[in-house]
Amino acid sequence: MADEVVLLDFWPSPFGIRVRIALAEKEVKYEYKEEDLREKIWNQKSPLLPTDPYQRALARFWADYIDKKVYDGGKKICMSKGEELEKAKKDFIDILKVLEGELGEKPYFGGQRMGFVDVALIPFYSRFYSYETFGKFSIEEVCPKLVSWGKKCMENESVCKSLPDPEKVFEFMSVLKKWIGVA
Repeated sequence: MADEVVLLDFWPSPFGIRVRIALAEKEVKYEYKEEDLREKIWNQKSPLLPTDPYQRALARFWADYIDKKVYDGGKKICMSKGEELEKAKKDFIDILKVLEGELGEKPYFGGQRMGFVDVALIPFYSRFYSYETFGKFSIEEVCPKLVSWGKKCMENESVCKSLPDPEKVFEFMSVLKKWIGVA
């Protein structure tokens, strides 16, 4: 198993220490690779976070919003039915409208190019089909700018090569619904 698990860590990192302890508790052998995260070797290529501290904090806020609201909201649509589904759908649309308001007229949340917030949200774009199908609504009708943003992101090779096929995601979510007894 040592050939399969590689731990990239920086020795004083409390998060890396957690992983080392957990692996030891589970008796999982691993290869340890030291990474000095202070070495920002890719900083100039395509910075995802703004250099301005206030803008950087805003980007982190929106990424956190996405992690908490979009994930949970989408999950509720996929795993609910009846009145609970209707409430989940309304709440989810409200979440998307807030994001669309933040996007405004910009092509990306990061401005003229993809940034941290775009990278945080775009994985959910491949789930839009599932949300729409399970919730019986159109995201494009309620948030056309957000759908345009998703299409714009899909023009980037980094995105189109990374996102799974929406229909395949739907099939997976359908199986999951049946497995937990919601279908």
